[in-house]
Amino acid sequence: MTSRVLLFEEPERFTVGTVGQPGERTFFIQARDRTRLISISLEKAQVQALSERLLYMVREIKQSDPTVVITKLQRDDAPLDTPIEEEFRVGVIGLAFDADKQLIQVDLQAVSENESDNPEFIDVDDLTGDQDILRVLISPSEADRFSKRCNSVVGAGRQPCPLCGGPIDPRGHLCPRANGYRR
Repeated sequence: MTSRVLLFEEPERFTVGTVGQPGERTFFIQARDRTRLISISLEKAQVQALSERLLYMVREIKQSDPTVVITKLQRDDAPLDTPIEEEFRVGVIGLAFDADKQLIQVDLQAVSENESDNPEFIDVDDLTGDQDILRVLISPSEADRFSKRCNSVVGAGRQPCPLCGGPIDPRGHLCPRANGYRR
């Protein structure tokens, strides 16, 4: 089976959100255009890393080309679109900037079912594998808004323990720095 590239060149919405209670949340990225809605799941750490890297790219784009206009877009606080049906789970994430179009390309590749496959980068020219790729082209302004949404979604989870930094469940947690006492 060959892979598919699910391309969104001008998405109406590109966002991140969760389903479930803090501590048991599933993170989703959604891309929507006029006729399609794609939802893919990923780990919280992947959402954080994607956010950090996109903010870094936006900062680098501003510094390298002062003619690129990055505007503050209206905040996207709407919930995920329904129905939320997972297309695939993300394994590898790739980012690129097309200077001619002034768009950031976000590639989200499905987890490989083959345990021995552990790619360090996405080779989208080689479609002989069986991993699907969601490719979304967004402006630096949209990348900035997406990153801020990522940070708010990740920050809406369980609060960290002030002593050990581990997440505190609603029932508390056994803190190793408090000598095993429940916090």
